[in-house]
Amino acid sequence: MALEIEKLLDETGWKLLQELQENARLSYSELGQRVGLSSTAVAERIHRMEEAGIIAGYHAEVDLAKVGLPVLAIIRLKGVVGQNCLRVADVARTIPEVVECYRVSGSDMLVIKAVAASIDHLETIVNRLNQYGLPSTSFVFSHPMQRRTITQEMVKRGTEQENMLMQIPAQDR
Repeated sequence: MALEIEKLLDETGWKLLQELQENARLSYSELGQRVGLSSTAVAERIHRMEEAGIIAGYHAEVDLAKVGLPVLAIIRLKGVVGQNCLRVADVARTIPEVVECYRVSGSDMLVIKAVAASIDHLETIVNRLNQYGLPSTSFVFSHPMQRRTITQEMVKRGTEQENMLMQIPAQDR
């Protein structure tokens, strides 16, 4: 499977991924013009990337305030004795206003991104989570950096860093 993914992520594959991340609504014809392939070849490559799990989905970005959910909060949930992290994540999954949930290392067991219509609405969400851990809530004032496009350069830099570390003897790391 790794070899198949490497083949799909050649220079052209990375160009396709970048274009799709920036605008997933581009037609196969437009994508083909941008990466130098026919629309049929683009469709086949995208299909193979989807099957390989490289492309996990397509999403519309919603303006929360315009749909009536202007409050965005990050809730860090610190574990308490007797609570199972996966069980608490299952509870978070049942709360519609929880839009993302991450199981993390460190003193928090979960980091949750939630939306609400008001502070009172958010309080009810936090109260539901409160029984499973100690919440610490931060309000998001603005979003100065939008979602970043994942690029081949990021992967290369990460691999270079790993290779540099591997050259340092373990006792010196």
